[in-house]
Amino acid sequence: MAKQYYVYIMTNRRNSVLYTGVTNNLERRVQEHRNGRGGRFTSKYKVTKLAYYEVGADPRSAIEREKQIKGGSRQKKIDLINGMNPEWQDLAEGW
Repeated sequence: MAKQYYVYIMTNRRNSVLYTGVTNNLERRVQEHRNGRGGRFTSKYKVTKLAYYEVGADPRSAIEREKQIKGGSRQKKIDLINGMNPEWQDLAEGW
């Protein structure tokens, strides 16, 4: 089975902070964020809700996509989330 790479956007309870990241294990990475082990920024702003993700086939394209999303405006990130998850549900609920 080919390894998958994920570009994801997480937010906090009030959807006021957006964090974009990349990983090869989305479930583990979301748990790290929820347990305060995601990094200084995500711990400080309590970024624990998975709002958006996409799957890539290789690490290079996933990292390029992450840079593209991070370089875009906040509105572009909101548009991505609204396209996949218009209710802004926690996509990792129940993991």
